[in-house]
Amino acid sequence: MDERRLGPVVGLGTWNTFGSDSRLAHAVVDAALDAGCRVFDSSPMYRGAEASLAAALGGRREAAAIATKIWTGSVEEGREQYRRQCEVASRSSRSTTWSPGSSTWSGSSRSVPRDASTGSGSRTTRRARSESLAALRSGRFDTVQVPLNPHERECEQEILPLATELGIAVIVMRPLGEGTLLRRSVPEEALAQLGVESWVQALLKWAISDERVDVVIPATRNPGHVGENAAAGKPPWFDAEQRRLVERLAA
Repeated sequence: MDERRLGPVVGLGTWNTFGSDSRLAHAVVDAALDAGCRVFDSSPMYRGAEASLAAALGGRREAAAIATKIWTGSVEEGREQYRRQCEVASRSSRSTTWSPGSSTWSGSSRSVPRDASTGSGSRTTRRARSESLAALRSGRFDTVQVPLNPHERECEQEILPLATELGIAVIVMRPLGEGTLLRRSVPEEALAQLGVESWVQALLKWAISDERVDVVIPATRNPGHVGENAAAGKPPWFDAEQRRLVERLAA
C-alpha cells in the first residue's frame, strides 16, 4: 500500500468560503476536523479567511497543518515585505510550498529564493513553468501546490514527475475547477460504476487516485459538504479505466 494513503488525503481550502465570518468558519472547520481533515489552506488575500481559520481552530491548532501564502508583485517591490510575511507565515505553518503560475508561496519554514517571483495567471505559462521547475530543484521546498482536474492537467507534464523524483509532496488546488465542473448532469449508473455517491466525490477521487498526489483541498462554505468531500479520500482508488470515465464525463 502507498504509505501516503494511510491517513486522510482530503483537506479544506478557504478561497471564497467563510472569509471574515467567524461563525461560519467555526461550523466549517468543526465539520472538517470531525471528518478527519487535517490540512487547511488559506491566504492573507482570502478576505479574512486566515484570521477566521485561526479563531476557529482555537486550542486545536496542533490537530491541523496549515498552508498559508506569501504574496508579492515583484522582487523589487516586495523583497522586504516578503521577508516580513514569511516570518509571520512560518509561525503557523509546517511546510514550504511552491504554487506555480502565481506570485505565491505557502508556509515558508525555510529560506525563500531571492528571485522567487513568477508570472501571474490561472494557468502556468512557459516562463512560470520553467521557474517553477528551477525552484523545486533548489531543494528549498517541501511541497508544491498545483491546479489539477480533468480540465487543468498541465502539471502532469513536468511538475508532478519532478515532484515525485525529488520526494516533494503535492497539494492539489481547484480539484472541482472552482465549481465549473459541477455544472454537469452525471447519470447515476456512471456514479455506481465509479463506486461513489456524487459527482463531487468522483472529481476528488479522480485527482487523489493519481499516486503522485498527496492531498486535495476542495473549498466549501457549507459544513454539510465537508463530510461528502472527505469521504472521497478513502480507498479503493480509481483505476485507469475509471479515471478515463471521469474525464469523458467532464468533457
